[in-house]
Amino acid sequence: MAQDLSGGLSAGREHVVAEKPDDGIRDAVNVWIEEENGLFGMRVGVEAVGAQWDRHELWLDIAFADGRLWSSRAAGQTHPAYGPDGQPTIRGTGSVRFECVEPFRRWQVTFDGPVARTSTQEILDNPDFEETAWSAVSFDIDMEMAAVPWEPGTILPEAAEALGGRQGDYMSPRYEQLFRCTGTLAIDGEERAFRGNGLRIRRTGFRAFAGFWGHCWQSAIFPSGRAFGFNSYPPREGEPPSYSEGWIIENGVRIGARPLVIPWLRRLATGGEDVSCMLETVDGRRIAIAGETFVNVRSRGGHVLPPDWPKDWPIVQQSHAFYSWGGERTTGMIERSSKPSVMDL
Repeated sequence: MAQDLSGGLSAGREHVVAEKPDDGIRDAVNVWIEEENGLFGMRVGVEAVGAQWDRHELWLDIAFADGRLWSSRAAGQTHPAYGPDGQPTIRGTGSVRFECVEPFRRWQVTFDGPVARTSTQEILDNPDFEETAWSAVSFDIDMEMAAVPWEPGTILPEAAEALGGRQGDYMSPRYEQLFRCTGTLAIDGEERAFRGNGLRIRRTGFRAFAGFWGHCWQSAIFPSGRAFGFNSYPPREGEPPSYSEGWIIENGVRIGARPLVIPWLRRLATGGEDVSCMLETVDGRRIAIAGETFVNVRSRGGHVLPPDWPKDWPIVQQSHAFYSWGGERTTGMIERSSKPSVMDL
């Protein structure tokens, strides 16, 4: 019998919102993908926002370890949400299409369209770069889920308490699920087949960022099936405890953990950063995981802001990393943000 990968969540949680919701509500499908040998990293997502329901947002970044980067932020024509079985299993816009083939077990994503060509160094040097060079990009990726999903706030009691207040608005109701994938990627006619690891995120609900001050979010699955993940907001003096929650998976069992060593974002780089971390499980074990980024996908948030936003708004860096744990090595994701006032810029 196949392993139940739902984690007790209903299959309906995988269905996308099919009809326009109230303004302020987002329904999103996002994935992080790392080629298994660290050749490239990819992040692709569709954000369906109630206020602009007819034109969902595309977020796409494909970064190679040699510094090449293809990046797009665009709004395209919304795809019909209903799949062949009459269920709302498709979230797509313009050139990109996600489909839930089997809840909590298999998803697919395809893309075929123009994407702006730049470099990981250019987005550090010139965050408001003009998209003037374009490439024809296509990919077709099959994602097989490899672990049960994680709902933030369900593992540690103090994490549930933190997310029960204003801190919960920063991430909105969501769950995350690790996967392995196979696919093809073609750029300007040069096609490659690849195998990789990834993390899928489903978010549905209200999300607000006012007052947000930073985070560190890491996750990866290893060849043996061992895995880890955590998300933490930096502590603040004189303020209520910040959200911080983690876990490991060993022998198919998830164990809660508290992050002890966290690689907060303090500078911007195109790769080669030490992002090692340490978790302490609820049964008292300390798990040290070595990490080093092999590519930075995007570091633009916080540089170019609307004029009415706070000037010390956190800069977001999205990267992919090599991780090592107990003799095993893998590729995984890391996203961090910090206020410019605490960074070396």
